[in-house]
Amino acid sequence: MTSSPASPLAPPGAHSARLAHLSDIRDLVAGWLDRHAAPLFDLAVRLTMAPIFFRSGLQKIGDWQATLFLFQEEYRVPLLPPDVAALLAAAAELTMPVLLVLGLATRVAAVPLLGMALVIQFVLGAANPAFSNPQHYFWMLLLIGLIVRGGGRLSVDHWLLCLGRRRTGDRS
Repeated sequence: MTSSPASPLAPPGAHSARLAHLSDIRDLVAGWLDRHAAPLFDLAVRLTMAPIFFRSGLQKIGDWQATLFLFQEEYRVPLLPPDVAALLAAAAELTMPVLLVLGLATRVAAVPLLGMALVIQFVLGAANPAFSNPQHYFWMLLLIGLIVRGGGRLSVDHWLLCLGRRRTGDRS
């Protein structure tokens, strides 16, 4: 007994033609997502992460004495004196988010913010469970994405890259 085709009414090769058509549709959708949705997603990630850290930086400089007290008594970052840790944290929280919004030096800007999220979750969280928050894992994932992917097409980084390529004649 011979095996029958998937559909006895389908002409020979119809199954492979249908698969090729589905593959074309998949490629069209993927291309559209790459061109239009991915840049918007990259921008959304940058605009999501920036205010989280920027508000924290504003809070720190809003009451510097309270910030110093927290770094002396509550936060206790290892290896750094409390006043230095407070200053570095405030400076990073006020500058790196601005770079993220602009998409300027995005990868570089995401690194200290990732470091802060890691310290909050794993160093401070180990000492005080109140600092351990599952949301920090989400932050870390998004920040790692920025480090890996960069700012995307809707960023100053991308604009500068395109400008540099035009100047050197590189069309890749």
